[in-house]
Amino acid sequence: MSKHLTTALHLAASGIPVLPLRVGKVPFGNCRRCADNACGGRPNMKTPGPCTCLNPCHGWAAATTVPRIVNSTPWARAWREAAGVAYHPGGADLTVVDLDNAEAITWARASLPATRTVQTTRGEHWLYRGAMQGANAVRPGVDIKSTMAYARWLGFGTGTMACLPDAVRALAVSKPSSARRTSRALAVPAPAGCGECRHRTPAFLERGIAMSEQRITEATSGVHNAVYRTFLAVLSTHGRCGCLTEAHVARLFAAAQAKGESPRHCTDAWTNALTTLGLSHV
Repeated sequence: MSKHLTTALHLAASGIPVLPLRVGKVPFGNCRRCADNACGGRPNMKTPGPCTCLNPCHGWAAATTVPRIVNSTPWARAWREAAGVAYHPGGADLTVVDLDNAEAITWARASLPATRTVQTTRGEHWLYRGAMQGANAVRPGVDIKSTMAYARWLGFGTGTMACLPDAVRALAVSKPSSARRTSRALAVPAPAGCGECRHRTPAFLERGIAMSEQRITEATSGVHNAVYRTFLAVLSTHGRCGCLTEAHVARLFAAAQAKGESPRHCTDAWTNALTTLGLSHV
């Protein structure tokens, strides 16, 4: 068994989605059936599709925590030729701030909270607990790798991992975001210890949900937009503190569906709002 496969199996067992990297620090190319996205892509990609290919196709979207897939025959060739191991930070509820040079590191030390640090060939990876939309070149020498991205595995690093700060989220605000469709809408609790209760009392939350239901119910035109804007407002206030529950989401969906929205449109609007705010769900 190669050292890269051994490392990948260890990480997968720890809940970190992994995939092999070839020379050049990039994922292996798609197989013939998946070339040019002819298969339609995987369900968890930016554009959801039906692909169930057994090969490590589609880059980060192939990352998995399932040991039998990591150690499967279709992946065996890739591991024999692998030059490294990658992981999907967002799938592990992590965000990597990739600092490519000394200037970027100097900026991070002055601007961001200290956190776990991994040395790279040219700079450092700063790891934060919490996921967001990945984005490249958010400033000179700085990339953000989280959802819909992969990062090279270079070890566990040193230091105590901090929660994802708003300063990092703000770096990607100007970047366009695209919705990812999910099978159902879920509450979005913040990772343990990372949420700050913004509404302070249950009564405030209840009033906010009731007002949101009323806002949707009273929409006389542009229902789609009204639903999305309402979902966005709810998540921007309560999406990171962990106080939203399935029951709250169900109430919002019920109000939207009473105005003629389909369950699919509700899910799409909710996912759009999540992605816009850089929130993750489980």
